[in-house]
Amino acid sequence: MTNAPIALVAGGSRGLGLLISRELLRRGHHVVICARDADELARAVEQLGGRDVESRVCDVRDRAAVGSLVADVEESVGPIDTVITVAGIIQTGPVESMTFEHFEDAIDTMTWGPVNVALTVLPAMRRRGRGHIGTVTSIGGMVAPPHLLPYATAKFGAVGFSDGLAAELHGTGVSATTIVPGLMRTGGHERAYFVGAAEKEYAWFAPGASMPLLSIDADRAATRIVDAVLAGKPMVVLTPLAWVGIRVRGLFPGTTTRLMGVFGRLLPSAPPGGGTETVVGREADRRLGSRVVRVLETLGTRAARRNNER
Repeated sequence: MTNAPIALVAGGSRGLGLLISRELLRRGHHVVICARDADELARAVEQLGGRDVESRVCDVRDRAAVGSLVADVEESVGPIDTVITVAGIIQTGPVESMTFEHFEDAIDTMTWGPVNVALTVLPAMRRRGRGHIGTVTSIGGMVAPPHLLPYATAKFGAVGFSDGLAAELHGTGVSATTIVPGLMRTGGHERAYFVGAAEKEYAWFAPGASMPLLSIDADRAATRIVDAVLAGKPMVVLTPLAWVGIRVRGLFPGTTTRLMGVFGRLLPSAPPGGGTETVVGREADRRLGSRVVRVLETLGTRAARRNNER
C-alpha cells in the first residue's frame, strides 16, 4: 500500500500513455500502467524510472480482465483516485479495404475499452465521493476524417460515452474528462496499421503525424491532459486545428462532410481486389523506402524512439 494518490493508466506502456504516466509521476502519483504486452510494459517501467510505478498485463477489451485488474490494484496498492484510458489502435485505408474485423477491433478497444474501465472504477469512486476519469478520444471522434473509418466510428462512441458520463456525474465529486487531441508527435505512426495501397497510405499519414505545423509536441499535450483531468474539466481540446475542425463542423456540418470527401478522393485508391492485407507502419515504411518521407517523418521517428513505440 502507498500513501500517494494512485493513478491507473490503461494503455500506458507507450506513446501518449507513457507520457501521461510520466507526468502523473512527476506530480507525486503512484502510477499503475496496463497494456497487453508484458515485454513492452517492462520497458515502459524502466523508462519511467521504476520508482512509484508498476505494471499489470490487461486487455481493456476484456471486461472480466479489467475487473480483475481494478480489484487487484484497489486491494494491493490502494484506492484508485485517477484513471485515464489511452489504449487505441489506428487503421488507415479506404473503406473498400476495411473488414468487419477492423471495425470490431477498433470498437472493442476504443469504445468498449473506456466503457469497461470507467464503469469498473466508478462504484468505488462514487462510494468515496471523489475521483477523476479521463478518456482519450480524438478530433476523429468529432469530425470523421477520410481513410480512418473504423477509428472514427470507435472514437465517436468514446466521445459520446465520456461526455454523457461527465453530465451523469455532475455534483457527485467524481469527474469525467473527454480528451480531444488532434495529431500529436508520439511516434505512433510506426505502430499504426495500413490497408489498401499500404505504402501509399503510409506516405501521407506518417508525415502528417510528424510535421510541426500539422501535429503538436506530445509532451506538452500530456501536461495539458493531466491538468484537465485533475481539475475535473468536462472536456479539453488540445490543438488549434482540432478547435477549428469542431467549430466548422458545428456551423457547417454538410459542407464539412463534403470537404472530407474531396480530401478523401485525393488519397490512394484501393488496389484491385480491395487490398485487405494489414501492414504495420514500420513494415510499410520499409516497403516504401522513400527518402523524402523519412525526412518528413524525422520528428515522429525520434518520438517513436523516446516513447517506446519501437
